[in-house]
Amino acid sequence: MKKPLLLAVITLSTILISFSQNEDEQCIPLIGERAPSFNQVSTMGNINFPLGYSGKWKILFSHPGDFTAICSTEILELADMQDDFTKLNTSIFVISTDGLNSHLEWIRSLESIESDGKKAVKINFPLISDTDMSISKKYGMIHQYSSTTKDIRGVFIINPDDKIAAIFYYPSKIGRNMEEIKRTLIALQTVEKYNVLTPVNWEPGEDVMIPSPVTIEDSKKLEDNKDKDTYMKTWYMWYKKLPNIDK
Repeated sequence: MKKPLLLAVITLSTILISFSQNEDEQCIPLIGERAPSFNQVSTMGNINFPLGYSGKWKILFSHPGDFTAICSTEILELADMQDDFTKLNTSIFVISTDGLNSHLEWIRSLESIESDGKKAVKINFPLISDTDMSISKKYGMIHQYSSTTKDIRGVFIINPDDKIAAIFYYPSKIGRNMEEIKRTLIALQTVEKYNVLTPVNWEPGEDVMIPSPVTIEDSKKLEDNKDKDTYMKTWYMWYKKLPNIDK
């Protein structure tokens, strides 16, 4: 084989190997980026995500495995809170690398559990089957130092424009705080609606902050034009009272 032809073959092989590796690479979508799309089977039929749910807020939860202790407590808690999320114009989706039949059997088991004086719940959100891990890889849910076949506990909050608004990652042995995820969702909705900021430990109904002035002169202009609901703690820390917000 002549050298130029040999070089071409080697170059093409290198490109193909590189492409194959890139296809299998973990990709973590960034805040502000459009949410990776997928069309996949679930316990509630085919899911066209996120396009089929544009105009709504969406939360995608990944979990390590069906019929496991921590994951079961999380799904039951989500089921208890699903009406709260519906009122917040938010759809819930759960995904793992387990098969559809496993999901269906797990739901049947979870819906039979009664505990802490609570009646058994009905799970009205889909569990998505990702047996080939294609979706998990798009969302960076497979962390090789934890498992090469099971998702970590990931949470992606996606806004009505189908863009990533917030991301959480938890290790497999730590259960998620669903109230904190709900609080973050309400904070995101509040920030978007009123063009404000939320300070440390903010809870729905508390005062928010407004974007910081760049200079002391800008702060003085704010002070000259402030209304009864606006106040400051120092020139770069301005707060605002909002209308009552349901928790």
